[in-house]
Amino acid sequence: MMVCETERLIIRHFELSDVEYVLKQLNEESFIRYIADKQVRSVMDAENYLKNGPIASYQMHGFGLNMVLLKESGTAIGMCGLVKREELEHPDLGYAFLPEFWGQGYAAEAANAILDDAIGTHHLAVILGVTLPNNRPSNQLLTKVGFGLSGQIELYGAQNNLYQYQPQRS
Repeated sequence: MMVCETERLIIRHFELSDVEYVLKQLNEESFIRYIADKQVRSVMDAENYLKNGPIASYQMHGFGLNMVLLKESGTAIGMCGLVKREELEHPDLGYAFLPEFWGQGYAAEAANAILDDAIGTHHLAVILGVTLPNNRPSNQLLTKVGFGLSGQIELYGAQNNLYQYQPQRS
């Protein structure tokens, strides 16, 4: 299902056919270092990740992580969406892009589109952002798209910067 599109990107729900991208993204050194080692090593692991992660989230919350594709070629370049974690009161913006697509504005473009969708479709008043303090690009991205640093939080055994995005009501 299509979530939204931008000038350069199509953002849609993950499908089980996206296992090859998931395998590649979740085994990137940067993903493991800055997000987590999800122990996804096979096609079966990737299918289980999709079923129990994004696809279950769509059914439970109406949102989740989404596939980000280049509009022109259909190339899978990343994931971006909202994640509802038990540990956090509000959903947070989650994203990861393959390294060859870093530094081209795709993450900010996808994040802005997801934030607009979160406000317009899901009527969320508060959206959080969580990232490791040493993940400079991620901290910069959150600030760039309108998040403010609100403190620190311990999640999964590590101290994280906690950001908050509060959309302007029209």
